[in-house]
Amino acid sequence: MYVTAVESRPAGVVLTPSPGGHRPFGARVKAFVALTKPRIIELLLITTVPVMFLAEQGVPDLWLVLVTCVGGYLSAGGANALNMYIDRDIDALMDRTSQRPLVTGMVSPREGLAFGLALAVISTLWFGLLVNWLSAALALGALLFYVVLYTMVLKRRTSQNIVWGGIAGCMPVFIGWSAVTNSLSWAAVILFLVMFFWTPPHYWPLSMKVREDYARVGVPMLPVVASNQTVARQIVLYSWVMVGVSLLLTPLGYTGWFYTAVALVAGGWWLWEAHGLQSRAKSGATGGKLKEMRLFHWSITYVSLLFVAVAVDPFLR
Repeated sequence: MYVTAVESRPAGVVLTPSPGGHRPFGARVKAFVALTKPRIIELLLITTVPVMFLAEQGVPDLWLVLVTCVGGYLSAGGANALNMYIDRDIDALMDRTSQRPLVTGMVSPREGLAFGLALAVISTLWFGLLVNWLSAALALGALLFYVVLYTMVLKRRTSQNIVWGGIAGCMPVFIGWSAVTNSLSWAAVILFLVMFFWTPPHYWPLSMKVREDYARVGVPMLPVVASNQTVARQIVLYSWVMVGVSLLLTPLGYTGWFYTAVALVAGGWWLWEAHGLQSRAKSGATGGKLKEMRLFHWSITYVSLLFVAVAVDPFLR
């Protein structure tokens, strides 16, 4: 029987099942899948596949799309599993992560480490042999960046952790483009920068919501070390830059009217939400009245709409 409340175990203790504990096969499979963080990977694939359409200026080879998506899942899954292995001590103390497999003991630390390393090796070879070695290098670079630079170096040391650590989440744009062309271009760089400036205002609202979790374990996310007003001001700044960068694709000749229209409407709504959050923060709103999760949820919708427009636009030009 596993303990489910963080407060009911001593600080820093990670639960493991007893040697003879029963761990059903189906539950174990689900636990290993959970180590890969499937919902996060869905978002990464949303930024990979449309870029392949833009690079091809039409429908890319569907087999290539499939193997790129599988490779992307394996690579990101390996990075996420290694992230959970490294962070299992603080995950045990945070409410929103207290049921992760390495905390409950459904997967042992040794198994989690071996699983993450295996996915890292398999995904690199998968990309190299079935896509191209440029994509393999980019995927491996993203994995190492996320695991080493973000998880091991930045996360527990600086409030700018998500700004620079988020670079790993921007790499699927490069991977999608390179999978089709075996090269990079300014279009890929622009979309990379969109994701770079998207990541902080996407994640900081969630960090505002779970501020106490991060404070409890000493992780200096910006909302932990700064006021709501300061965080909201940073969100607005990054949001304006993100929307501005998203509009560069059209004057440079990579997209047409459809993408531009979607980028303007979706970006305009984002800015409305960002400024709304800033106004509520300035007024001293806290708790449910701050409504910080509105921007977090919209941020996912925004990036989905923008990249669908990236994929559709070549067919309407």
